[in-house]
Amino acid sequence: MHCVYFPPEVGGLESHVFHLCRALAAGGHEVAVVTSRSRPDVPAHEVMDGVGVWRTWLPGRNTLGWAAHAAGSVSRTVALARRADILHAQAFQSVPPLAVARAATGAPLVSTYHTSHFLRLAKKPAWRGILGRLVAAGDHNLAASVEIAHVAEGLAPGHRVEPLTNGVETDLFRPVDGSLPPPEGGRRRLIVPRRLFEKNGVAWFLRALPLIARAVDVEAVLVGDGPERASLERLAGELGVRDRIRFLGARPHAEMPALLCSGELAVFPSLMEATSVAALECMACGLPVAASDVGGLPEIVDDEVGGLFRPADPESLAGVVVAMLARTDLPELGARARRRVVERWSNARLAARHLEIYEELLRGTGAA
Repeated sequence: MHCVYFPPEVGGLESHVFHLCRALAAGGHEVAVVTSRSRPDVPAHEVMDGVGVWRTWLPGRNTLGWAAHAAGSVSRTVALARRADILHAQAFQSVPPLAVARAATGAPLVSTYHTSHFLRLAKKPAWRGILGRLVAAGDHNLAASVEIAHVAEGLAPGHRVEPLTNGVETDLFRPVDGSLPPPEGGRRRLIVPRRLFEKNGVAWFLRALPLIARAVDVEAVLVGDGPERASLERLAGELGVRDRIRFLGARPHAEMPALLCSGELAVFPSLMEATSVAALECMACGLPVAASDVGGLPEIVDDEVGGLFRPADPESLAGVVVAMLARTDLPELGARARRRVVERWSNARLAARHLEIYEELLRGTGAA
């Protein structure tokens, strides 16, 4: 595996890759991950739950930094690939070093396209040809949502891209006692597990909060951090809802189930989204989900487990949240959400499908 970010980094991609690798290792397979040394406090090499992790230089968290990391990781990647049966690129930044490894070893290359960043770049003429060549390089291509799959196929006509929703470790993400004290005075609590980047739309949630508060005495817990935190805290003050918001910052993955279970409803105000791992984790914990009707979110959320609202529309967001909080069957929606994740999107099912793909390629029956 090659992935630019990996735990202890926190995010949907990081969670997906870690739990997939751990499941494969638990099944008796040898798994090695090349990733970036994105933090100074992490070792260059370690074994995490049976998964070998090698970290190489990352000069910056941007396109140039990713390119430099890809180039700088080639030597380590090729060395590990000489013992590998399958090479798997987790996101487009990881395709070039593994393409070099495939040329050196002949091992099949699987590529997975995850993020809304891929969708943004795909709209830019200068990037379309580059991304198309990366898609064409894969012996089997996967995408985290139907939207990403369609865009990727449009970039590389004749190359199939299989939509495969990310998985959730349903033994970890399950209904548990909440770790936060219950709200006082009958207040209702919303959970917003979002990194504080513009694409995640948290500013639009804040703009909707005064509208929600007119109808329901409500508070919100934001779990996640990012470059927008200071501006969002200012906006909450300007909107007069600072006393209704708690900014918890980033929290370790192991703490998330109990934090999620501290609320009644999870809200995802995204402007762009693949299939959100965080939304699936909330559903696995038995929370109904209110989400933007954008990207891969409508593939997992409907009125049987939550509700959809228009992106960047505070009135629409507030209307859906208020209507959901007025329902008497929220626990039933949450239970249905968990059943859906267990049946369709558990990490065990995800790992099983990956093994099928790997075995098909090794038998020579896989198709790009």
